[in-house]
Amino acid sequence: MITKVAILGAGGFAREVLDVFDAVNAATPTYDVLGFIVDADYGQVGRVIHDKPVLGDLDWFSRNRDVAAICGVGAPEIRYRMIARANAVDVEYCSVVHPNAVRTRWLTMGVGVVITAACVLTNQITIGNHVQVNLDCTIGHDAVLEDFVTLAPGVHVSGNVTLGEGCYVGTGANIIEKRRLGAWSVIGAGATVVRDIPDNVTAVGTPAAVVKQRESGWHLS
Repeated sequence: MITKVAILGAGGFAREVLDVFDAVNAATPTYDVLGFIVDADYGQVGRVIHDKPVLGDLDWFSRNRDVAAICGVGAPEIRYRMIARANAVDVEYCSVVHPNAVRTRWLTMGVGVVITAACVLTNQITIGNHVQVNLDCTIGHDAVLEDFVTLAPGVHVSGNVTLGEGCYVGTGANIIEKRRLGAWSVIGAGATVVRDIPDNVTAVGTPAAVVKQRESGWHLS
């Protein structure tokens, strides 16, 4: 059975999500990607991106109830708000995993998940809803990635690590075993996390240290 899909967003990562669908379909035809969904005020309806049209805004789903969605917005706070609007119009979601990603059968995964090329995921890993794992990441045993977590390219997550909701981990960062990264925190590119990170902060460097504190709920606006 072919699943019809529309990608939320039309930027750089949305195009990379389309790449993942194309790779899956090249191996086994599975998805029919109809195009991209954008905010109404963008004025892009009809624009063609990588041979796929911009279909409209989220109201498009009210006329196309048989189409699943997946979010191609990289920033977790923007993705969170877009998914909240999509939920309000009863959108259904699918997930997509690149065929050359390595994963065991001991993986629990929510909806709206994107796992891109060259990633390795071992066992007893729990991945929440609308999580994005970008190119060439590794995730060790018993790790938990809560809803809306984003791993940029080349992130290495050791065993028994927990990443709280909406946590963003920058390119090339490394997280040692048994650490917890707080909800809606940002880990800078190339950082090495050797101790727990609180909620709503930015941490950078080796070892990663907090350089910025945000108010709780900052991601909502």
